[in-house]
Amino acid sequence: MKNTITLSAVIVTALITLAACTSGSKHATWDSPNPLDVKLGDPFILHASDGRYYMYGTSLADGFEAFVSDDLREWKPCGQIYKGGTPEQWNLDCFWAPEVYERDGKYYLFYSSNKRDNPEGDLEVFRIGVAVSDSPAGPFRDLMNRPVFDPPYPIIDANVLFDDATGRTYLYFSRCCYKHAVESELAQKERAAGGYAEIEESWVYGVEMKPDFSGVIGEPKLLLQPPMKLNDVQAEWESQSVTAHEANRRWTEGSYIFREGDTYYIMYSANCYQGAHYAVGYATADNPLGPFRKSSDNPVLKENVTKGGTVMGTGHNMMFRDASGRMLTVYHGRLTSNPDERVAFIDPMEITPDGHLVIHGPTVQE
Repeated sequence: MKNTITLSAVIVTALITLAACTSGSKHATWDSPNPLDVKLGDPFILHASDGRYYMYGTSLADGFEAFVSDDLREWKPCGQIYKGGTPEQWNLDCFWAPEVYERDGKYYLFYSSNKRDNPEGDLEVFRIGVAVSDSPAGPFRDLMNRPVFDPPYPIIDANVLFDDATGRTYLYFSRCCYKHAVESELAQKERAAGGYAEIEESWVYGVEMKPDFSGVIGEPKLLLQPPMKLNDVQAEWESQSVTAHEANRRWTEGSYIFREGDTYYIMYSANCYQGAHYAVGYATADNPLGPFRKSSDNPVLKENVTKGGTVMGTGHNMMFRDASGRMLTVYHGRLTSNPDERVAFIDPMEITPDGHLVIHGPTVQE
């Protein structure tokens, strides 16, 4: 009898959750009580065709959960929408950075995870998978029991561009730092000073993807990497994890690309996602696979502690529009009151008339 009651309670809870995630919607404009009451990393928001907003992110050990909102202020949990790591699946653990796209009445979840097949016993064997659902609230099931493709190095942080200008689909991702030591003037300086013997780096790549997501077309193209020279205008802010001795790594990750007019904007995060210096920059190009030129305005989103604020570690953002067409960005950050916990923020962003990308944040509701 006890088991029956427990199961009934679970079913009732699931039905209530499903109702919360599938009921009618209201149009919203931006007015966000930062930080949001959503504790996750690598947030992604889908403004779905039902008019509601769905947020996905890194939080569960065995898959992904989602949250839904009518107004971008109050968020209700949808529960776990994808479960991975079962013995029959290609993926094993470390489920990170989900992004969901609505295409032709279906919803596609792109994500990163370690693959189960690991004959060399490497510590990182990340690949990108894709799952599908009839609802933005799931449940999602793998489209195929394998990664989208299998490069000779670990990759994370999938981002997809459905490009109206070319009629093609592009996949963007970050090659992990793992086993990727790179020579640079910073690496030479560290060694000479008795610091890190080597510096590993993560780089952002792009590649055309088959329209059915079953693979890629051609070879991935390197789009973004940390500066090789110390006099590069980007070197100081993109190297802070090294110069602050948080880690012997320089990250370029969490990319998100979109087109505004004839220009492609790709946002990216640099420095350690666990540290205080995680921040966002951007680059522009005339084509979806570059070449990309980093902005001298970088970073366009960073901590505000040095200005008397309470937010640090701001990064892995994306752009979306609300029902009024307002351009917004969602990202995660950490508060000085609890630096071990990642929480979601939403702030306005814009492209100025002269083409500069500006993020108005981080903000915190007083």
